[in-house]
Amino acid sequence: MKLVSIPHDQFARYRVDAIFDCYKWDPQFLDDGTLAQHVLVITEEEYEELVRLTEALDFETREAEMFLNHHLDLAKVLALPKKISHELKKMSNYDPNRHVRLMRYDFHPTIEGKWAVSEVNSDVPGGFAEASLLPKLAIQYLAPNQYVSIDFGERLSGAIAKKIKPHGTIMFVHCTSYSDDRQVMQYIGDKMDSLGFRAIYGAADHLRFQNQEAFSILDGYQGKVDFIFRFTPLEWLKDIKPKTWEGYFDTITPSCNHPISIFAQTKRFPLIWNELAKHHIKLDTWRELLPHTTRVEDARGKSDYIYKPAFGRVGEKISIPDACGKEEYQAILKAVRKHSKDYVAQKRFISKPFETPEGEKFHVCLGSYTIDGKHAGFYARISKKARIDSSAQDIPVVIERNS
Repeated sequence: MKLVSIPHDQFARYRVDAIFDCYKWDPQFLDDGTLAQHVLVITEEEYEELVRLTEALDFETREAEMFLNHHLDLAKVLALPKKISHELKKMSNYDPNRHVRLMRYDFHPTIEGKWAVSEVNSDVPGGFAEASLLPKLAIQYLAPNQYVSIDFGERLSGAIAKKIKPHGTIMFVHCTSYSDDRQVMQYIGDKMDSLGFRAIYGAADHLRFQNQEAFSILDGYQGKVDFIFRFTPLEWLKDIKPKTWEGYFDTITPSCNHPISIFAQTKRFPLIWNELAKHHIKLDTWRELLPHTTRVEDARGKSDYIYKPAFGRVGEKISIPDACGKEEYQAILKAVRKHSKDYVAQKRFISKPFETPEGEKFHVCLGSYTIDGKHAGFYARISKKARIDSSAQDIPVVIERNS
């Protein structure tokens, strides 16, 4: 694995191309640019290893969630929001063959020369265009005959097409006030439009459920929905017209992702592994790659453990001392003391920074997607800090051909 650079005198043009051709509409977070001038290159051997590990993790995750769906008493340890917990019993009719199951596992290279997995984005992983179009664009600025990439968007759109009738209507549910959410939805929506389907875009309160089927109430787009693509996190729905989404947990309308995704989305998922093992649910790959994760109370006073929010996203509120400001770090510790069930403790791994040709060093988070159990592509971010958070930069991933 290595970092290579887009030529400095061509980066401005590369950035414009990314904005207009790759759905990277707003490559900025506050004062930080979120589009890297670099490209993450992995070898074919690394690619094959990541595919093997990712698919092994995914098999274990889906086995666990299927078991939990019929043994909800074990899910109490996950400390899911009450409004979600009350609905889980409705998921007994879940059929994985009806839905598209999309996940992204976050890999980090460590100083020991191994991989550590920090989490699985089980519920609403993003980065679709960055995993599909950005690598193709980057290769044009490098050596077209030297690198190849995986088109994640082709694999995702193909998977959706298999689960929906021809020319069916797909509702892309997202937080409509955020342009970065809309660009994710617009990319895959345009893909589905090109395949002859009808893409409509709305917020969670634009969908209703009747007789276990989904219906749009959008002006000009009222009627039955044939597929739901949800990009609003499940735990957020409890605060967004929750009564109108009660039917979501037992709907027969296919979706990506079904609410069964909540079991692995919470960072408290490892706290029930020992119970799952008693029922012959093996999680050997998870145990190999995820640093030891335990309750907050079990890690008090241990300096080699960090705290993570159970439903944190984009690296927020993770207590890595050298990656936080002093005030933020103290605020996290205060929140952990006050709401310990909303956090977990995880043994810290030491991320290996990679040096660019210009001498800068970056930490890498390499997200590896699966769709219905099969590896589907990569989405990566880099940061000068050990914590990969909102200020990190998106970086395309390409595979170097063996010479």
